[in-house]
Amino acid sequence: MLQAAYCRYLLHFKQPAITSRAVMLDKTTYFVKIWDDDNPEVYGVGECALFKGLGADDLPDYEQRLAAACRDITSWHRGLPLPVDPLYSSIVFGLETALADLANGGRRVIFPSPWSNGDSAIPINGLVWMGNADDMLQRIDEKLAQGFRCVKLKIGGIDFDEELRLISYIRESYPASTLQLRLDANGAFTPDNALNHLDRLARYDIHSIEQPIKPRQWDAMSRISRESPIDIALDEELIGIVTIDRMEEMLDAIMPRYIILKPSLCGGFGKASSWISEADKRSIGRWVTSALESNVGLNAIAQWTATLDTRDMPQGLGTGALYTDNITSPLKQTGDVLRYDPEASWLIPQLPWKR
Repeated sequence: MLQAAYCRYLLHFKQPAITSRAVMLDKTTYFVKIWDDDNPEVYGVGECALFKGLGADDLPDYEQRLAAACRDITSWHRGLPLPVDPLYSSIVFGLETALADLANGGRRVIFPSPWSNGDSAIPINGLVWMGNADDMLQRIDEKLAQGFRCVKLKIGGIDFDEELRLISYIRESYPASTLQLRLDANGAFTPDNALNHLDRLARYDIHSIEQPIKPRQWDAMSRISRESPIDIALDEELIGIVTIDRMEEMLDAIMPRYIILKPSLCGGFGKASSWISEADKRSIGRWVTSALESNVGLNAIAQWTATLDTRDMPQGLGTGALYTDNITSPLKQTGDVLRYDPEASWLIPQLPWKR
């Protein structure tokens, strides 16, 4: 019989993580552990990566829902829906990860592939967080010095003219032929000013911009997607949509150029696969991005990504070095690629598991 337990874990950022929504100094996450009574020494571990202020499952009863899911795992059988409301995306994500880990021998191998054997690498983009102009210039220089050929810049948190100056600075030294530049507005623009901002940004050869306006404004987002000189990628728009009918409705209404898949926020791996299927039907591109998970969640997302046809497009998986107290793992970021070292060890500390 399966058993499960969970615990709360607090991650601390090395430097404040600033978006147009908030300034984050730390992040609460949860780990879940699943084992079989017949062999309790072998267990799977997953991360229920709650994202406060963003996830649709950021609700007062979150921990009670997680505790109930752990209790109900004893009567769960493969092939049946997981014992949790699908709206609680990060709990689904954690349970899927822990169960796959257990099925693969409790070695933190979630989706076996040449990548998890150490035989390939995943290209990633460099992530530059918001800050004052000097800080952002320094971070941009650091990413470029590390050899990144794709940089994602979060915008919307400082004066827009200052952001244009920063982007101009990048392009003066690095044309689009040598550096792909992605932007993430996190909904900072409004339906009234978005197209004007996008027109001003377009002169800098921007690859794409994520979520220019806040989600659930489908008519406005559809118009922006049609008229924007920069390709639109949807990110937060996917959060909270858990049925195929609703996925189809949203994609048909907006028809973006890309969708951004964050499995812990968009329904887990099963739902993320459905998003891919629906996007492919409409010739909508996509890439995968982590959502500030610890290395436990990042490992699962990277292993899943390695099984997809990514056509060598840089993925958004470069978040493993954000924390002072991350879980030690075999994930290795070298330059602009992410690798897995199967000879390296996981070091998961003693945790106060709850039943």
